[in-house]
Parts: sequence; C-alpha cells; structure tokens
Amino acid sequence: MSLNGARLTWFGHATWLLETPGGKRVLIDPWLTGNPKAPENPDLGTIDLILLSHGHSDHTGDLVRLAQEKKPKAVIGMMELLGYFGSKGVENGVGMNKGGSTEAEGIRVTLTHAFHSSSFEDDGNIIYTGEPAGMIITLENGFRIYYSGDTAVFGDMALIAELYSPDVAILPIGDFFTMGPYEAAKAVELLGVKQVVPAHYGTFPPLIGRPQGLRDELAKRGLGDVVVHEIDPGGTIE
Repeated sequence: MSLNGARLTWFGHATWLLETPGGKRVLIDPWLTGNPKAPENPDLGTIDLILLSHGHSDHTGDLVRLAQEKKPKAVIGMMELLGYFGSKGVENGVGMNKGGSTEAEGIRVTLTHAFHSSSFEDDGNIIYTGEPAGMIITLENGFRIYYSGDTAVFGDMALIAELYSPDVAILPIGDFFTMGPYEAAKAVELLGVKQVVPAHYGTFPPLIGRPQGLRDELAKRGLGDVVVHEIDPGGTIE
C-alpha cells in the first residue's frame, strides 16, 4: 500500500495521526482516554492541525486537552461543533460547512456529507453540535485521502469520487453505529478507490465488522484487487 510519502498511524477506533510529505502532523478525531484499543500513553509529538468529523465523545474525547497542550495552528470541523468547543477553551477553531474548503499549513481540507448524528454530553445535557461530516484531505503533493467519518453508505459517494478522485479511503466497517463490511464494500465501489483503510471496528462488542469481512464482500462485487490494509492499534501505514 502506498500513501505517496505520507504516514498514517491508527490509535484504535477512529483516531489517526497523519504525517504528511511536507512534515506536518495532523490528528484526526482524537479519543485516547478511555479508548480500550488505544496504546497506553502514546507519544503524539507536535500536532500542527486537528480535524474533527463530528461531536460524539468517541471522536472528540481528548480534543480540549490536546488542543490546549499541543496548540495546533487550526482545529477544523463543522461550525456548530467548533463553536461549542470554542466555548470550552479550544483556540484557532475553523468552523466551516459541507462543500467548503480551507487550507492550513499547506493542507487543504474539504468537508463532505456523512449520514450519522453529532452531539456531545455536557454535564448530563445533550448538546447539538451540527451535522456530521466526512472530509477530503489534500496533501502538499496532491495526494488525496477521503476520511468518511462515521457514516452509512450513500449514493453521493459517487459524486465525491467524480469531484475529488481520492487515492485512499478510510471507512468505518464496525456495523451497528456505522456501516458494516457489506455496506462498506458498496462505498468502495462508489468511490472507485483501490486502497481502503478500515476503521471503527472491534472497539466494543456490537462493532462486529472485520477487515476480512470487507475483503469477502469486495470479492463478491468483483473488487478483489482492492487493497484492504489491516493494522493493529499503534501500527503505521507508510
């Protein structure tokens, strides 16, 4: 599998550290504290950007702490989500909306649609944090990663393919809260990618989808040549 000079480290569930060809470090959906699959006390190093797909605590649980510790140049996500976390002390928030793009530290981020929900529990109250989103992350050398966030499969993934031609897709396969392998295989077909990185599986008992299940479903669709990269939490794709 080739990321064209980038490195992608998985911290379990849906938390990723993307190291770009230009030397930038991008943290995606930070949840380490209480994440049963995260390595203990991982060394994240410098963080230049933080990207957020939606507000659930299994994607934002360590955002406030890490934003204050690491002081990234930008924290990017939906406007309501960044408005909420701005009130909690997160600085340099870039709140945008779907279809929009922004560039920070040489990385271009475009928000795309996702079918899920988005909220945060604050002192026993459920706070609405805008709609969920996916994102196209365009690196300095033009390599494009589609990070779907939590989502069901939807037909406009074909539009994402037409507009952005992603080189690799990070997709949830766990089932129950997101699509499982059956639906994710259709997502791969719609996106036209030849490389896929499964996420959001194995963390809790209901998340029964597994990478081999995705391979099996891809083979049924005649897509057995698609690379499904399976790594352990703490592992890195180079």
